[in-house]
Amino acid sequence: MTKREQILKQFNLQLPVVAAPMFIVSQLDLVKACCESGILGTFPALNNRTTEGFEEWLIQLKASLKEAEAAQGKKLPPYGVNLIVHRTNPRVQADLEVCIRQEVPLIITSLGAVKDLVDAVHSYGGLVFHDVTNKYHAQKAIAAGVDGLVLVSAGAGGHGGTLNPIPFVSEIREIFDGVICLSGCLSSGADVASAMQMGADLAYMGTRFINTQEAVAKDAYQEMIVDSGTGDIVYTAAVSGIPGNYMAPSLLEAGIPREVWGNKAKVNLGEKLNSDAKAWVDLWSAGQGVATIKDVLPTAELIERMKGEFRAAIERQAKWLNF
Repeated sequence: MTKREQILKQFNLQLPVVAAPMFIVSQLDLVKACCESGILGTFPALNNRTTEGFEEWLIQLKASLKEAEAAQGKKLPPYGVNLIVHRTNPRVQADLEVCIRQEVPLIITSLGAVKDLVDAVHSYGGLVFHDVTNKYHAQKAIAAGVDGLVLVSAGAGGHGGTLNPIPFVSEIREIFDGVICLSGCLSSGADVASAMQMGADLAYMGTRFINTQEAVAKDAYQEMIVDSGTGDIVYTAAVSGIPGNYMAPSLLEAGIPREVWGNKAKVNLGEKLNSDAKAWVDLWSAGQGVATIKDVLPTAELIERMKGEFRAAIERQAKWLNF
């Protein structure tokens, strides 16, 4: 059994899905509901305002999942934590120390692949996946020793990429024998099956989980997702200085006009939006997958539906084996 196969087996997934860590949106209730329903739940460390609070969350989560395992009589999928590895994040070292102390099973790093961090997580048996949007950054992450790559393709919510997922997955598979997660516009079980056919090991879903009852998202945010289509998603660096996908109505309501959406640098948001955190509260990110999201569901119900969609898609594909 290869290392990749060992990792996937130890995840104990009922559906090959990772619920992506989303700023503000992904908190303990959503992570717990995901793991209890058979997929891997994650959240950003920065969703708690302090490192001390972040550690308290980890302790609570571990206890809750242990109780859930006892109740279900089986081992659940693990959880993961996203760390922003960038000089603008003053908490990265302190949060990493907490992750090591609490032995977080999976660390998902963004905006920086650092070998020392990977080695530190490996020291207690943890795994590291890293977000990438192109081959160059994938190669840097591979050199740092990561166990998995999250390929953020065109149309993904948040800091999305620009590459088509089909050649992107194939290109990275040629140089990497670890776990590949595919991110970008995946909203159903059929989409998960498509990701597997492309060669990914796991589907990485964000926007679909904004529209769950356990997500920390305003009703208006969820309603906008239901009402939006692909044409309502704007790829712009004007919010954070890093290109990302946002829903056009939220940009317009915040007073960011169309003429600045093409800016390559962060715009001056003034007093109304005077911090990145406030920007993410009032400027709503989403991927092009909004086109197929038409409801808000309990997480368990959503995952159960996706399991059925996944099985049906595989069965449809299998019919072609006899052509």
